[in-house]
Amino acid sequence: MDQPPRILMCPPTYFGIEYEINAWMSRSRPSDHAEATRQWQALREVLVRVGASIEEVLPVKELPDLVFTANAGLVFRNKVVLSKFLHPQRQREEPVFSEWFMQHGFEVVPPPEGISFEGAGDALFCGETLFAGYRLRSDASGHQRIAETLGCRVLPLELVDPYFYHLDTCFCPIDRETALYYPRAFDEYARRALQEAIPRLIAVEEPDARRFGCNAVVVGRHVVTNTGCESLHHQLREHGCEPWATPLDEFLKSGGSAKCLTLRLDGEDAATWKFETT
Repeated sequence: MDQPPRILMCPPTYFGIEYEINAWMSRSRPSDHAEATRQWQALREVLVRVGASIEEVLPVKELPDLVFTANAGLVFRNKVVLSKFLHPQRQREEPVFSEWFMQHGFEVVPPPEGISFEGAGDALFCGETLFAGYRLRSDASGHQRIAETLGCRVLPLELVDPYFYHLDTCFCPIDRETALYYPRAFDEYARRALQEAIPRLIAVEEPDARRFGCNAVVVGRHVVTNTGCESLHHQLREHGCEPWATPLDEFLKSGGSAKCLTLRLDGEDAATWKFETT
């Protein structure tokens, strides 16, 4: 291993369910702030234990979803394509993340004009291909322009279930030829495209998918998920992975889990190949 994988997180100092912008969120079912803090810290500790180096963006009052750093942008080598959030409540996060990336030496690329794009929440590499979710949060029209900027192939995938509103809630690359997915989150064309593009596609069962088992953090052969994904963990062991479970239910109330709470700063493309031998 040359250097440990770098992961960006944001402490949940101001995390809470203050509005409703996805099917999971309800202000009548608030998050327990103390428990959310414990769960976030436990995730951080697990990631350090499996070899990750954690960097942090400072939390900002009145930005409760800043904690979901996966949506900050799409990192590719030394570039980051910034997000353009669909909902006004999250658009206030954009200058915070932009400033952080500029201060830390990234080449900051604005998103294409006139589109919504929600970063690594809707754009994940498996091998050389960028898989990009659209319809619910990000626009298909922007994916090809982003791929041209990065110089990579893109495969747009239509998401059809409002409970799986970002690609990273229902799809998780494990290595160059292996990925998890929840079939019912995609339209028929997207399911066929995934089956043709990825040699080893692991279908996640509905109970594990609804625990956000696909919203996992991959560090080499380590795969970190929310608790309650026993069947998925069995599947991962069969594929030579080492699964880790850590409770994240307070964030699930807001439609997030392990992957949503993290962003690979060494590039989403690095998440599934650079540390495969660890």
